[in-house]
Amino acid sequence: MEKLTMQSHDVIGSNTRKIAELFPHCVTERRGKDGTLELAIDFEKLQAELSNELIGEGEERYQFTWPDKRKAVREANVSTTSTLRPCREESVDFDNTQNLYIEGDNLEVLKVLRETYLGKVKMIYIDPPYNTGNDFVYNDDFAQSKGHFEQASGLFDEEGNQTIESMQRNTESNGRFHTDWLNMIYPRLKVAKDLLANDGAIFISIGDDEEANLIKICDEVFGEHNFIASICHKHRASVSNDRIISENHNHLVFYARDISVMFANQKLIGEDPKLEGFKYSDEKGDYKLTPVDGPGGAKKGNPHYEFLGVEGYWRYSKETMQQKYDAGLIVRTPNGLQQKYYLEQAKQTRQTVTTWWDADFLTSTATKDFATLMGGKYFDNPKSVNLLLRTLRMITKFSSDSIILDFFSGSATTAHAVMKLNAEDGGNRKFIMVQLPEKTDEKSEAYKAGYKNICEIGKERIRRAGKKVKEEAGLQGQHLDTGFRVLKLDSSNMEDVYYTPAEFEMGSLFAENVKADRTSEDLLFQVMLDLGIELSAKIETERIAGKSVHVVDDNYLVACFDRDVNESTITEIAKRKPIYFVMRDASATNDNVIDNFEQIFRHYSSETTCRMI
Repeated sequence: MEKLTMQSHDVIGSNTRKIAELFPHCVTERRGKDGTLELAIDFEKLQAELSNELIGEGEERYQFTWPDKRKAVREANVSTTSTLRPCREESVDFDNTQNLYIEGDNLEVLKVLRETYLGKVKMIYIDPPYNTGNDFVYNDDFAQSKGHFEQASGLFDEEGNQTIESMQRNTESNGRFHTDWLNMIYPRLKVAKDLLANDGAIFISIGDDEEANLIKICDEVFGEHNFIASICHKHRASVSNDRIISENHNHLVFYARDISVMFANQKLIGEDPKLEGFKYSDEKGDYKLTPVDGPGGAKKGNPHYEFLGVEGYWRYSKETMQQKYDAGLIVRTPNGLQQKYYLEQAKQTRQTVTTWWDADFLTSTATKDFATLMGGKYFDNPKSVNLLLRTLRMITKFSSDSIILDFFSGSATTAHAVMKLNAEDGGNRKFIMVQLPEKTDEKSEAYKAGYKNICEIGKERIRRAGKKVKEEAGLQGQHLDTGFRVLKLDSSNMEDVYYTPAEFEMGSLFAENVKADRTSEDLLFQVMLDLGIELSAKIETERIAGKSVHVVDDNYLVACFDRDVNESTITEIAKRKPIYFVMRDASATNDNVIDNFEQIFRHYSSETTCRMI
């Protein structure tokens, strides 16, 4: 019986197999570092297949590069054995919610999520560090080994316990000022791309300092042809005198995952919040009157003819004008012939613009609203809920059951906006928030109020925002998912012997392979990740033949990690005919249970896939 890998997807191995399908003679075998045979690419043969003329080393070409870029690319592809551990006591409505709040280094978290949420996320929004010279960036030191990096970056200490010191202030005096920021953002975007659905999109908030570099990176990661816009939006009303020109805007860099799929599946519309002047109405709805005469006349090539006794240059051919008139769309007015333009038509066809100068996008307003909600100014410069609502309406209007991801969650504005939009239109959008538990300054209002890290602020904001959204929408007692499952990044539930048995003595192979401090539910969530089951799936725990059994997503997965499991328990589980069944090899009462295991499932449920950990 096969064992689960209990680690993230092997991206490099997957890419190698894809190349083998296209160019089988370009893939060979070699012995890896551990002595086992592995597939490897013969790059000389592959280059010959892809180009008649090879680009020589040092030859001039168009490229965007920086120190350690290759290591940043490799870092995105390195698999991880890290896992996510559930935290029921900090969650809200754990058993029923479909929302997730994940604490931990976002690069590791994205790798953990990559296989399970591959191509499932409709929209990503992030507000990363702007690299102004005063903010923090992740301390991704690629010069170190992975193990040393985890300790040095603060992801884990020497004993494997997660810590939260993985950020450093990136000052302008740093000789790697842009390099460190680029090395931070590049692998995160590269992994995030895999999570986006083909008709999905990403919005990235950024200031002037790194906008140009961010666009170059996104051109490389998402493809230049998938660039939609760099939206400029107003974020401050006051004037600052510390610069030559007072900067009062930020950017929203906007890319599609695949622009051809996005536009094929739906007309991407930016619903303009200023659809005004629709003061008339008929049986078809609200409308306003717009001209039908052709601006520019003969110079613009508009057709000239007489229609309803009026001679002039028109926007449409005579045949089209007649069709519109017959449909009741052309009417006589004191201003001449005009046509009805319906509000619903405007909503479907009116395009947004790249300058969003709405007054309700201001950071000062967002800060005031946040302080009112939370009872104090516990977070600097939170994003505007209204800004997020506008992006959500653009991308998820026609897919109101979408997954929205924010892996620089901060104050959790994105979660607030998702709940608010669901309340408005009855949608069932789900959010995944990811945030490093950065410590709050001991002198700050947040720390004095009891918030020891940013995650505590974000979770409390979601709790309060959920209640407020329900109250404002009059939905108390009605279904609106304002809960969230809290998951925390940690090292694997499995001991090292599970991953590298060849490095241990024979006696150690029969020792316990699950860490002593891990629970049955910890194991379940790592198994769900390994099998590609969404972490919001419904989980029920039952007693079957005296043992505790987890039933996930209505029998899709049944898992038992108790001790002394005998044939009776396995038989009762097999009768349920789950798609997957997982148990620990140490769970069996004796060797006979292991021997009879597959025979029982062949008899009662031959199509069940059985795995051990």
